[in-house]
Amino acid sequence: MAARATIVEVAAALGVSPSTVSRAFNHPRKLLPETVERVRAAAAELGYVPNRAARALSTGRPATIGLTVPDITNPFFPPMVRAAQREAERHELDVFVAETDQDPARELRLIERLRPQVRGLVLASSRLDEDVLRATAASFPVVLVNRDVPGLARVLLAASDPLERAVAGFAAAGVRSFCYVGGPRRSWSELERRTAVQRAVARHGAELTVLRANRGTFEAAQRVVDDIVECGAGAVVAFDDVIALAVLAGLTARGVRVPQDVKLLGCDDALPIVSDPPLSTVRLRAAKGMRRAIQMLSAADGPVPEQRVELHGEVLHRGTT
Repeated sequence: MAARATIVEVAAALGVSPSTVSRAFNHPRKLLPETVERVRAAAAELGYVPNRAARALSTGRPATIGLTVPDITNPFFPPMVRAAQREAERHELDVFVAETDQDPARELRLIERLRPQVRGLVLASSRLDEDVLRATAASFPVVLVNRDVPGLARVLLAASDPLERAVAGFAAAGVRSFCYVGGPRRSWSELERRTAVQRAVARHGAELTVLRANRGTFEAAQRVVDDIVECGAGAVVAFDDVIALAVLAGLTARGVRVPQDVKLLGCDDALPIVSDPPLSTVRLRAAKGMRRAIQMLSAADGPVPEQRVELHGEVLHRGTT
């Protein structure tokens, strides 16, 4: 196998200095775009590959970002992981992904293990206490996704506005009794969504029953379907689409027609499954939010300055509303 070209050989072939070649890969903004393109094209032709490990040693900044998620099996998170990887590649960075299993102690251990290996952390739906997050972010670059901690950099995928609009629409259609089926207790999204539904139902003078599918699994949601039927709700709002599909299956099995007897709305629009009838849901701007978080982190040289980015979703009325 032929040896890879060196940075000196690429520079000699182009008639530029080795530092110009280095800047084209490590600091492209310091060069004209056409110079960067010419250097990279020559490097590809000659087989030159930048050594990221050497770059990290020379700059003191690893070429990797850490990303923690609470549950990799939840269909909401894989598209976010993909978006993080794609955006990181644009900045010539890699992503280490770690699952916390919704356990704050495990999340903290993973953060401590990742810190020596990464230049910063994106913590998605963190379950850690606020004081722990602030202490971590004070000494290390951190961006939160779907966790609203004042003073820290965070990106929020907000469902409150579309949920309130959906409840208003149900109330206008004559629904007077609602049920909200919640998810994981320590989730910021759970609090945001439940509060939005409670606020909207109260505004329209309707009744609300709040139930919970612990850990947000399909099986847990199926166990509360009898309670949904018993409360006589005319509309059910589920924490996410996994719970909504479980509710749909359970209601159908009990002879309850959706949406004729009960309207049903999920959240996240993260499932590729086509149910019968098709599930109405709230689509969030998850990929855009994750790209924004990676951009904020990659631009930071030290603790990330406070920013609060809130991206609102939209209601997709399909067959269950």
